[in-house]
Amino acid sequence: MSYKLIELNDDLRSLRDLKFNVDIVGAFLIVRDIPYVNAERQVHRDGILVTELTLSGDKTIAPERHQMRFIGECPCDSHGVALDAIRPSEQKHRINSEVTCDFEFSNKPRPEGYLDHAEKVRNYAALISGPASTIDPTATPMTGNVVEPGDDESPFNYLDTNSAKAQISVITEKLAADRIAIVGLGGTGSYVLDLIAKTPVKEIHLYDGDKFSSHNAFRAPGAASVEELRAQPLKVHYLRDIYARMHRGIQAHPDYVDESNVAELAAMSCVFLCMDAGPGKRLIVDALEQTSVPFLDASMGLYEKKEKVGGILQVVTSGAQNRAQARGRMSLADADEPNEYDQNIQVADLNALNAQIAVMRWKKMCGFYHQFDRANFNSFTVGNSLFLNEDLYGED
Repeated sequence: MSYKLIELNDDLRSLRDLKFNVDIVGAFLIVRDIPYVNAERQVHRDGILVTELTLSGDKTIAPERHQMRFIGECPCDSHGVALDAIRPSEQKHRINSEVTCDFEFSNKPRPEGYLDHAEKVRNYAALISGPASTIDPTATPMTGNVVEPGDDESPFNYLDTNSAKAQISVITEKLAADRIAIVGLGGTGSYVLDLIAKTPVKEIHLYDGDKFSSHNAFRAPGAASVEELRAQPLKVHYLRDIYARMHRGIQAHPDYVDESNVAELAAMSCVFLCMDAGPGKRLIVDALEQTSVPFLDASMGLYEKKEKVGGILQVVTSGAQNRAQARGRMSLADADEPNEYDQNIQVADLNALNAQIAVMRWKKMCGFYHQFDRANFNSFTVGNSLFLNEDLYGED
């Protein structure tokens, strides 16, 4: 993706044509081989400029921030005094697991900032390398060295500039699981997909054998057209095609999970169960409990009374250490058993909330969010808007 992105954008391509050593790592523009003078008046040629890319799809737009990060010692003038023009501030900042910046600079040429990324790089490179060239006339940031593009392993069709902008790219990397499965693509499952598709999970496996019908359109994210509904696509195909616009690794399994394919779930990093109680769900729970795969059961029990809807949402987390406790919290009743909550009522806002609770719980398990509650059972009661966190556990 980095090579293609450089080719698509005049500002990035112009830097390469000027013989700057440019590369793209995640959603950051990396410019290597920047010469600079350190405090001992020594010329170094291995400085690295780092700036987050500002993109609209695969097209660069004017940078939102005028600051620039740097890897190396503090750049100085020819006398060994820190360059006042760039106002260097020592700030360690990891942009991913392999790249840590040492300094942040600030130089703003005009109130509206830089016109494009090329102007920004040229300006900082000139300010930093100027003193080096006075000591050594051969010192130049335009070395002609290039980084060979490697295999693009990003799960996205375009770069995650949101994490880069918020400076949480290294935290987002914690969500890069190998395989996530979502079993059941109804209201809650479709919202789980919407949220997981925005994370760097390598593969997302969708399991559901049902068609996407009009009632699904009213409790799923987005807006289906009448033409799409007339075609009666399978849920997994309809939703895969939408989210494949963003995420590459979505695999559709147009079947219900049963004895013939339940073993596939053992290869997952985590499983989201978003399905009604019954023998099918019990089969999956029985199978997963024999593995080390963690899974989250997201369920809704809603009812109608006095022309109002009430009920409970719950997310149960089952891991290797709490299988029996988690099983006791799940609804595994047969479909024909009486259940005052089981009226198949689903409302988009509650489906979305149920999915959000489940995905936030998974992100806590991955270490993305703080988790002071450490609870394997999370519920929300509609009538009094009460959140409960129970089945607490200690430190990992």
